[in-house]
Formats: sequence, C-alpha cells, structure tokens
Amino acid sequence: MRKIVCALLFCFLIPMTHGIAQKWTMVWHDEFDGNLINAQNWTFDTGTKGDGWGNNELEFYTSRPENSTVANGNLMIIARKENYLKSHYTSARLKTHGLQRWTYGKIEARIKLPFRQGLWPAFWLLGDTIDFTGFPYCGEVDIMEYVNDDPTLHGTMHWANNDDLSSYGGTTTIKKLNDYHIYSIEWDSASIKWFVDGKKYWEGSIADNIHQTDAFHRPFYILLNMAVGGGWPGDPDASTNLPDTMYVDYVRVYKMSPGK
Repeated sequence: MRKIVCALLFCFLIPMTHGIAQKWTMVWHDEFDGNLINAQNWTFDTGTKGDGWGNNELEFYTSRPENSTVANGNLMIIARKENYLKSHYTSARLKTHGLQRWTYGKIEARIKLPFRQGLWPAFWLLGDTIDFTGFPYCGEVDIMEYVNDDPTLHGTMHWANNDDLSSYGGTTTIKKLNDYHIYSIEWDSASIKWFVDGKKYWEGSIADNIHQTDAFHRPFYILLNMAVGGGWPGDPDASTNLPDTMYVDYVRVYKMSPGK
C-alpha cells in the first residue's frame, strides 16, 4: 500500500518469462464459506492512524459488518461515503497479523474489484516485525494494487536499504476489469515472482540478501483492504458511486512439496 517507486535497478530476473512448474501443498486457506469472518484467521486495522495510514487516505477503517462481511462464498470489503468520526468515508482493512504468518511459499487470492476514481484496493503482505522495527525495515510485498479505473495491475516490493526506502515493482494490463482474477506470488530464498491468472509478469531477486533484502527472509502476514483517496489515486469525484465492494472468493497459502 505504498506508491510505487520503480527506480532501483539491480540484479533482478527478467520479467515476462515462464518458470518451471512447481509442486505446491496448501497449508492454510480461507474460502469465506458461511456468514461470519473467521476470527481465527482475521483481525482488523481500524481508524485513520492520524495521517491517513501514511498515504493521506480519506477513509476510516472499521470492523463493522457495514464495511466487511461474508456472504455467498465471498469476503466483501465495502467502501462507503458517510460521515463517521470526522471522516467522510469508511472501509475495512483485514489482516492475519498475530494469527497467521509465513516465510516463503505461494500466496494467492481470487478477487473481483470495483474500478472507480479514488478507490485503491490491495492484497499485500507486511513483515511480522513491523511492531518493533517499523516500516520500511519490516518489508512489504504488494501482490495486487490498482488505483481508480486504470487497468494497470501493480506488484511491488518495499524495504529499507541503508536506512532509505527502496522500492521495485512491475505492472501489467488487465482485461475484463470487473471479472474475478487470481493474484499471486511465488516466494522463496532466491526471488519473489508475481502472477495474475497463472501468468508471471514480474520477478525480483532477494538471493543472498542482495541490496539488504534480508527482510524478505523473515515471516510476513496478509492484508486485504480498499482505501479511499490518498496521494496516489487522488480523491473520489462525482463519478465515484458508493457504496462499492471488493469481493474476495478465497485466500490460499501453499508451501513447496517435500523433495520438489
């Protein structure tokens, strides 16, 4: 959930190539069956953090069912235009922090998104050390980000290099914006690879902690949210008809099968 700064060029593998098929075993998942958010899997960030979560976002994140609920096999994250505790918008930001965390693996979600001015949906990871190291030292992996009605999918990694924020990421263009798509990464000790609907579009090296990427060899947790406004997408306008919903069909985590 940070604005992309694709300025750091170093020994990254070439994007738009296809790797050798891997064997994966699912180790955790949430299929969003039933009608309740599973409290063993998800907790909430709430409020505005005073500065719009570091991005000048406009929403107040809540844990109310008006902003996040489970129905018809989907987690629904709902952005609303309403006056709520001095904010003019509400939404939800769910996370597995303190409940589930992983180092390496395949992490994916099947998601359908709204595309409107001022909306900023994301599926992403933060380093589990964030409470005592802070950002960017904890590391961040943005598996999926879009802004506004732009069909450009962004996948990015952020970390601290010599105490400065470093960012590296790639993009691809999505057709059929309002359909479900599967967003995923494959992450091991050598690299992080980004995929959409099974097609790789970007890859970054973390081998041997290149450029102080040691944060990416420690545990991370998952976040799902839909921000409203912020320095990157800008504010909603008259075309932004709210409420609108981010639908998450499932989230799944896999580990490489033994011996593969």
